[in-house]
Amino acid sequence: MQRKIVSGNEALALGALRAGVKVVAGYPGTPSSEAVAFLLAKKPEGVHVEWSANEKVALEIAAGAAWAGQRSLTTMKMSGLNVAYDSLISIAYSGVNGGMVVYVADDPGVSAGMAEQDSRGFALMADLPMLEPATPAETYRLSQAAFELSQRTGSPVFLRLVTAVAHSHAALEVEEDPPPPPELPILLERDIQRYTKAGAAICMAQHRDLIARLEKAEEVIGEMGLNQLTLAQEAGGLGIIACGATAVYLEEGFERLAKLGVSPESLSVLRLSSVHPLPRQEVARLFAHCSALLVLEELEPLVERELIVEARRLGYAGRIVGKLDGPFSRIGEYGLREVVEGVAAAVGLSLPKDLLRGLAAEGQAAARPITVCAGCPHRGTYLALNRAIRLLKFKKDEVMVTGDIGCTILGMNPPFHTVWNEVSMGASLGIAQGYLAAGLKTPVIATIGDSTFFHAGLPALINAVQHQAPLTLIILDNGWTAMTGMQVNPGTAEAFQREGWQRLDLAALVPAMGVQQFFQVDPYDLKTTTETMVQAIALPGVKVILARRECSIQSKRRGLRFRRVRVLEEKCTLCKLCITTTGCPALSIGEKAVVIDPAVCVGCSLCAQVCPAKAIEKEEIG
Repeated sequence: MQRKIVSGNEALALGALRAGVKVVAGYPGTPSSEAVAFLLAKKPEGVHVEWSANEKVALEIAAGAAWAGQRSLTTMKMSGLNVAYDSLISIAYSGVNGGMVVYVADDPGVSAGMAEQDSRGFALMADLPMLEPATPAETYRLSQAAFELSQRTGSPVFLRLVTAVAHSHAALEVEEDPPPPPELPILLERDIQRYTKAGAAICMAQHRDLIARLEKAEEVIGEMGLNQLTLAQEAGGLGIIACGATAVYLEEGFERLAKLGVSPESLSVLRLSSVHPLPRQEVARLFAHCSALLVLEELEPLVERELIVEARRLGYAGRIVGKLDGPFSRIGEYGLREVVEGVAAAVGLSLPKDLLRGLAAEGQAAARPITVCAGCPHRGTYLALNRAIRLLKFKKDEVMVTGDIGCTILGMNPPFHTVWNEVSMGASLGIAQGYLAAGLKTPVIATIGDSTFFHAGLPALINAVQHQAPLTLIILDNGWTAMTGMQVNPGTAEAFQREGWQRLDLAALVPAMGVQQFFQVDPYDLKTTTETMVQAIALPGVKVILARRECSIQSKRRGLRFRRVRVLEEKCTLCKLCITTTGCPALSIGEKAVVIDPAVCVGCSLCAQVCPAKAIEKEEIG
């Protein structure tokens, strides 16, 4: 055993290795990405680890391995679970043979964008157990417990982390290099009654089995002692149910609560590591011991609602304080302030302002604009698109430009103000076709990144080709799944050369899908890219423009520099158009001229191409 500082994601991955995981498949999605990235870098012996095309495929790979009797892990963020659920519910009905863990990372507070979704609802709908650790150390332990629980019940098990746990770091004792997973026999089980949904009788029988496995999970969780109940010495006080990360905030809040006269010893606390199923025995003990209950859970009041049902069933008359009857909001993440205020409200105390001071971090961080990186090829794509719209004599508020997930969505921000909307992976193409079907006569343009196109854009483009929707699709191809941490995707040339895999080239794939009007441009060439967009937008039918240039961060890491760019001070008029038009963070205002930071600049030369005074000089070097 070694004492190491690890993140929650790394602790989860190490716990999975310790549990003997054989197959790991996931799709990048902050805040979950680092778990698979860590395993890919570690290259554990005897373990198959991959980034899959999307979350549904990743889950199906894990399920196939678990049906074959091996232990498997699949990873995703909360929005990815939406993609995977179509298969997950059927897999839940059939159950598994080897242990299967579904790691989903939720994002209360929306630090990584997307909807503030509470994935515990999927556990309720699928009748699957869900464990939720509060710290990296608990993540390491519960990751192993989840495999054991899955193996003993025959059901997949959710392991849910929130951003505060997935991205936090802690020192813990871990077995850094556990032995390879045991060589288990491959199970080939031909059982139509279990592995198909061919008929109502089969489906209902599987549903009965699923519910029975969930009831068994409650028993097994109790035997494993995953939930921790501490009862106050005196009965009649406040009971607190803390779910996941809120347990840590509660521990931090005890000192401040003591200043209010609320002794920690007077509180009964149930720390829930199993948020589904609800541990009814421990809850019944709380009901018998406490006059009121406070529920600490981020986002939806799922545990609170279950408590209300249990209270009605058992005849508990005490108050249950939370989101439905109390101070908490269904929006945002919890912190020390929310927990202290919640306990005070439950016991009827008012908080002095000086005690609250310093509990919240809001307002302490400096505001900053969100834009693409220096040298990002997407900058050239959006600059060219804005120019093309003007050259076609349209106003920007007349041309619908749909957006998608990833770095490409930053086209909605200044200085571009190009993209109008964002829904989910691959939705830009479907939304664009909806505007056309509604009767919009001005151009409709869909934008999407390369990884997102592989993930979910392919079916929507097939639909557009089938119906010959008169739209223009711009695939912003930077070669990587960049926003989530530079993971590979099926078109990543550099990684495929290194690993010897088969690369799927979008330049060949898109025409093969029936797209007859296909164009490829270099977004660093502003003039040619603009001219190509003008030509394509004016054409009828489906047009696809592949704007291809590698992510500047990745090219810079390999020491690539395309041009040297310098400001000719005597020509610079300080009109600032290079800054206001491109928004490049490598540019700043000096005393006599614009200044280019050579440590940040990658030489894309877009600033030189928009400078009206020709005051920025470029030199081709590679």
